[in-house]
Parts: sequence; structure tokens; C-alpha cells
Amino acid sequence: MAAIELDGVTKEYGDVVALQNLQLTVDEGEVYGFLGPNGAGKSTTINVLLDFVRPSGGTARVLGYDAQAESVAVRERVGVLPEGFDVYDRLTGREHLQFAVESKGADDDPADILDRVGLADDGDRKAGGYSTGMRQRLALGMALVGDPDLLILDEPSSGLDPAGAKEMREVVRTEADRGATVFFSSHILGQVEAVCDRVGILRDGELVAEDTVEGLRDTLDADARLTLSVRGLTQAALDEVRALDGVSTVDVTETEAHGDADTATVSVACDDVAKAAVVTTLADAGVDVRDFETAEASLEELFLSVAGESPIDATSSAEGDA
Repeated sequence: MAAIELDGVTKEYGDVVALQNLQLTVDEGEVYGFLGPNGAGKSTTINVLLDFVRPSGGTARVLGYDAQAESVAVRERVGVLPEGFDVYDRLTGREHLQFAVESKGADDDPADILDRVGLADDGDRKAGGYSTGMRQRLALGMALVGDPDLLILDEPSSGLDPAGAKEMREVVRTEADRGATVFFSSHILGQVEAVCDRVGILRDGELVAEDTVEGLRDTLDADARLTLSVRGLTQAALDEVRALDGVSTVDVTETEAHGDADTATVSVACDDVAKAAVVTTLADAGVDVRDFETAEASLEELFLSVAGESPIDATSSAEGDA
């Protein structure tokens, strides 16, 4: 059984079309990364799944239930971390979790969940004094109550420092290991790439690409990145590399004086066949290749090639996770 099934879902707000004939299936036990620039329709999709908004057309099913007609049954089996979650200032973190436990009729121990999300020492503090990152951890803890069959996480790493983001990834992996389905949207593509089984890219309310990250690389014929540290680089050598078959771009990203020759870092986007030719061409031109490394196209590069826009890295403006 599929955990999520969207069949021809359309959502219109007056003249604005937020979702357009969206077809999406997420299998049980899958970790699915849902990507797209701001305004693509990600949050609207999540709101349809949770019956916070009604679609203008099409059907949505969650864990076998009609998302609109059987929304209570859906919410009993789903854990949600909403974007922009806010706390009750006068309640402690422990009291928030106890409320979630009672609301779901679960038997979780709030202390265990506080420990799991890194708030063991702050559970008895008023949540009004929590930082953004701590509030995000608390929201995740509330989503985990009752061992939900499906976790829906909307920008789960927002406000988290690198350590908190790492812990978030570990929670996602643990939930997947116990058999839960995880569906999450994020602008932080490195987080998605690290944990997802498949990704879907939404643009203007339509699913424009869907596959594993490796599958997207193959489908889009995405170039690898060859980074070389060289000495004695010349313009003529750069021109020869740029003329090679299979080379897309060549950039000199860093140069510094080193003795009687400059050391430069050269970044080359190329297909796999061209990698050896790049190194050989530089060497034949008298360039001293000191070191090199290769990397596959990142999820961000794949995103840009499909969505045509740069995602906003939520960590750039988030508060610390103190």
C-alpha cells in the first residue's frame, strides 16, 4: 500500500493555481524529499494531505484513507512538524510533549523523547525562552509521539545548527529503520541528499522531476566536477582544456603566490570520459598538476538544472541552536 497518493490534485486560489494536476505516490517505508523553490506549492501539498485546505480537483489518500473524508483517521497515524511551529510560552517542553501524548492516546515517556531530540536538560524550562532551534527540536519531538506510520516534516532543519541538523538526519534514519514513511520538504538540499530514497522536484505546482539522486544524474546527464590544484597555469592551457569534448565549464577559483610560481585551483565540469583528458592536457601543456579530486553532481546542481532557480538555504538566516 502506498503511504501517499495524489491523483490529479489541483488547488486554485482565485486566479492563482497553486497545484496543477499533481500526480504523486510515496511508498510505505520510503524517505521522500519534496523540493521546490518558494511558491512552488510544497506547503499547499502538505496542507492538502492534512486536510488543512481542500483541493479544487483530484483526490488525496494518506495511508489508505481519503485525506478529506477520513482526516481524523489520518491524523491519528501521522506525525507532523509544521513550518513556522510556535510554542505555548508558559508551558515547559515536557508539558508540550505530555499534551501531545494525551492528545494521541499514546504511552510515550516525555523524558525519553526530550532526550532523543536533545532537550533532556531543558525539558522543565518554559518553552517561551527556547531558541528557534530548540523550538524546532520540540516540534520534532511532538511529531514523534505515538510512533506514527507517516512523518510529514516541513522544513525540519530550519533554525538548527550543524549538530542539530545531524541529529535530525539520524532521527529520520531511525524512523525509516523502524518502517515509518518520511515525507519532508526542505530548501537545504544537502540534508535531503543525505537521507532520501527518492526526491521529487515541484515547480509552479507541477512535479517536473522524480527519481533517486543517482537516477536524476543519469537522466539529466549531469556533469561531474573535477577540481585540480596546479602550478604554472597558463591561459593557453586553459583554452586547450575548454576545447576538449565533454568539458562544459572551466573556472579558476583560487590563485595564490607560491615561490616562483602561482598555485591555482581549477574547477572543471565535465563528463566521466573527459576527466583523464583534462589532466593529460594540462600536463602536456607544461602545467604541474599537484593534486585533483572528483565529485558527482550535487543535488543542488540537479535542482538548478530542473527548477531553474536557486533554493534558499534556510541556514543562512536561521537563529542558532543554543
